[in-house]
Amino acid sequence: MPDDTEIKEGNLYGGWRRAVNAASGARGSIHDDDVAQNLGMRGGAVVGIVHLNLFPPLILKTFGQQWFEKGSLSIFYTYALVDGEQVRGVIGIPPEGVKDAQVEAWAESQDGHTVGTGTVAIGEPEELPYVQAIELKNAAPGELRILAGLKAGDELPSRDFIITQEMVARSLETITDTLDWYKGDSPWGGAIAPPSLMHRAMMINPERAQEAVGFFGATELRNVNGPVKVDVPYRAGGKLACVGTSSKTEFYWVDTYLDEVESGKRVAEMRHMTRLMKASSPLYP
Repeated sequence: MPDDTEIKEGNLYGGWRRAVNAASGARGSIHDDDVAQNLGMRGGAVVGIVHLNLFPPLILKTFGQQWFEKGSLSIFYTYALVDGEQVRGVIGIPPEGVKDAQVEAWAESQDGHTVGTGTVAIGEPEELPYVQAIELKNAAPGELRILAGLKAGDELPSRDFIITQEMVARSLETITDTLDWYKGDSPWGGAIAPPSLMHRAMMINPERAQEAVGFFGATELRNVNGPVKVDVPYRAGGKLACVGTSSKTEFYWVDTYLDEVESGKRVAEMRHMTRLMKASSPLYP
């Protein structure tokens, strides 16, 4: 892949990339054109986590490989793209030689929309990552319909998970900004997972009785003793951090983790928000 990054006004800009709606075949989802348009959107939405894959090449240029061992990528999704639209990642440039630093990060579309906004950090800076700093507000008792019965603190079912090289190969068909480390040897002795597969490994949804069309609201990935490797057995678990409501959605936040099965060490953590559209539920006439 050609290096088409550029530095402007103290930020590193990635090149323009075609956003791919890899989930367009998921019938009944927000990624389906008919469903999305019936709910007032322009078309099937590109999955938000796809945009996280724009950042590792930029992070490698500014923070180096240490970020993959202890660093965070924290993005709040603000605008849904449809298939084929152009998007690029942008991150601030940290002070030279600083071991603990946090900078602004965002994704933007070619027509001027901010697709997602947040931070990238390495080490242990004083500031909280963007998503973690958001105040979580739980719904009042009796206010929830789609998510009735769920509450902050509920444990999520743990599971064992392996990111296989086959999963990576399928993901690389739609990831526009790749690293050679996803495909083979890395400084850590084997292939590592792109952000979208880190999310997949740690994404555990709570059980709920009512169906509704959902979409992702925010994702924060944290390498604790990283990186997350391919073909290594992990155990994922976590809990609900918040269950709330807004004018158009009900939503929940999860705090999850990924532990290496063999050593028991904590490798990565995630805070993630999922929204469920009230307009898609018969519980909201």
